[in-house]
Amino acid sequence: MKTNPEKFGATPHQPSLWTRADALKVRADDPTTTQPLVSADFPVLNNDVFIWDTMPLRDLDGNVTSVDGWSVIFTLTADRHPNDPQYLDEDGNYDILRDWNDRHGRAKMYYWFSRTGKNWEFGGRVMAEGVSPTAREWAGTPILLNDRGEVDLYYTAVTPGATIVKVRGRVVTTEHGVSMVGFEKVKPLFEADGNLYQTEAQNAFWGFRDPWPFRDPNDGKLYMLFEGNVAGERGSHKVGEAEIGDVPPGYEDVGNSRFQTACVGIAVARDADGDDWEMLPPLLTAVGVNDQTERPHFVFQDGKYYLFTISHTFTYADGVTGPDGVYGFVADSLFGPYVPLNGSGLVLGNPSSQPFQTYSHYVMPNGLVTSFIDSVPTDETGTQIRVGGTEAPTVGMKIKGLQTFVVAEYDYGYIPPMLDVTLK
Repeated sequence: MKTNPEKFGATPHQPSLWTRADALKVRADDPTTTQPLVSADFPVLNNDVFIWDTMPLRDLDGNVTSVDGWSVIFTLTADRHPNDPQYLDEDGNYDILRDWNDRHGRAKMYYWFSRTGKNWEFGGRVMAEGVSPTAREWAGTPILLNDRGEVDLYYTAVTPGATIVKVRGRVVTTEHGVSMVGFEKVKPLFEADGNLYQTEAQNAFWGFRDPWPFRDPNDGKLYMLFEGNVAGERGSHKVGEAEIGDVPPGYEDVGNSRFQTACVGIAVARDADGDDWEMLPPLLTAVGVNDQTERPHFVFQDGKYYLFTISHTFTYADGVTGPDGVYGFVADSLFGPYVPLNGSGLVLGNPSSQPFQTYSHYVMPNGLVTSFIDSVPTDETGTQIRVGGTEAPTVGMKIKGLQTFVVAEYDYGYIPPMLDVTLK
């Protein structure tokens, strides 16, 4: 897919850089950027399934939306297998950790509904078995299009390959609950091209997923964020002065950081319905810093573009590190330049005492941040853990200019609507 940004009204731009100098400023356990400890006695939303990435129903402006008073979330979901022989240990006990670690290979899109924005009721599969063209249904975004209840679900169809796709259906409500109907025809949109975004042929460890469509508040056009890696053969990338930034003496050695090539991708729609897209150069690159910038999304506030993404400790490059959690950047215009929030990019990280407690955070325009529980230690040594696979406590965060502050903690899975749409 060739790129001609000017043809579609997009501004040609150079990607902003998350530099190694920025990442050196990351500090774990700063109370203003650290998620409160999750208790090991957390409740489980449903004992029959694991859930992880949570995708609230929203509109194209980013507002979390309820329908006829019903809040709706979509989640990546996989059945638990407590009686499957392959997940039993030598004593016949259920090895939940092994089951949890295998979940990605059987991920499907499910939905849940609630009158209260918490205490979610199980809805079921969004698409019937066989509708999605690939084995795995990975994260994306459900968009409520209108007051007829039409929903475009953008998601990632994975294995074979990785393709950004969409499927349209409808949300139907009654006084007793919510149904999803008509999600029957999946439309492929685009794949990594090897020119702007790395392909599987260029790197077996590539990433290309997590579509997040939005309407730009300034030009009104339809765009999409997604996670990618900068195009090029694995190991061929250069970590130069620009990628290193202004580091102190002794920090010039980048080791093998050329293998870390994460970026936040962007595409522009050539039609009003979001069926035809053109990929543009990345908004942000992290070459030499990190290899994953997952689930990128925006909060539009005070005339600024707040760009958030999630990343792991283990995906950092040699010589830099940070906690699992949310990283953020801000610009005065869509195409940047972006600068890291809090000087480093770290917005909300796990505490070092519980480094894997939560992940896949999603920052909503009302300042609430949702995530899922991964694993929480149950003893002081951290050798014993409890697997989550359920909603984490929601965190309240304030954004002030170039800084962010953790200010509150709410109930597990608290995702209240910002507006309600009455269906006609």
